[in-house]
Amino acid sequence: MSEAKTLSAVARVTKARDQFRDLSGAEPVSVSSLKQVDGGWELDLDVVEVPRIPDTTSLMATYRVVTDDAGDVSGYERVRRFSRNQADAPTRSD
Repeated sequence: MSEAKTLSAVARVTKARDQFRDLSGAEPVSVSSLKQVDGGWELDLDVVEVPRIPDTTSLMATYRVVTDDAGDVSGYERVRRFSRNQADAPTRSD
């Protein structure tokens, strides 16, 4: 069985976080999304871009990280910047 079939979700996230850190120099503090897409996986990683005091005013960013089926990063982009104390607007599900 290939590595792509045996990697658990935790192993995929760990591998993607490590590679993203090596590529970008940013330390992911949380994973806000993980989903399988054609040919691989997509993760949203949140990082502290500008630390501030108090911590609730730090500037955060969400990066979308794309991996191949084996879990290796094939690309990433910043998709959002926000203050740590900023909450998303609630979504409606009608």
